Amino acid sequence: MELKKRFSFRRVFTILYIVAFFAYLAVGLVPADGIAYTIDGGLVIPSIDLTSGVTKLELKDHKLNTPDSIVGSYSQSRNKTFLVGHSTTVFKDLNQAKVNDTIVYNNTEYKITSMEVFRKSDIDMKDLLKAEKEDTLVLMTCAGEPIDETDATHRLIVTAVKN
Repeated sequence: MELKKRFSFRRVFTILYIVAFFAYLAVGLVPADGIAYTIDGGLVIPSIDLTSGVTKLELKDHKLNTPDSIVGSYSQSRNKTFLVGHSTTVFKDLNQAKVNDTIVYNNTEYKITSMEVFRKSDIDMKDLLKAEKEDTLVLMTCAGEPIDETDATHRLIVTAVKN
């Protein structure tokens, strides 16, 4: 019986992105907004060449203040992590990701299961942040028409589950 080894370009590509991410962190992060963030993890989406540090966010006055140049994370429920970033910086190409693409968050692989655009007024944050049975990421960024320099009429919501 002959054993054939399968070479996976996808795995090699993912590993290279993880290595690149940690090299990026080693160089040091100087965010555009001038705020010193504590990097608590990392996010890599190889299909759109996204590599970013991730900082934990705190709810203040019922709002999450999104960092200008990296991803922010927030979790209030079991098995659910909410990741937010600006569509003009870190998530500028998020709309080009596709269902079944791989996301690596804190060295754990996830697979994109849905990508949807909603009007901002139709989003129920309690529902978006509720607990899940399996490890789930929810990524959100602005979409649609700009309202001002930091907001838009819609939101792109990407959901991914742990592989």
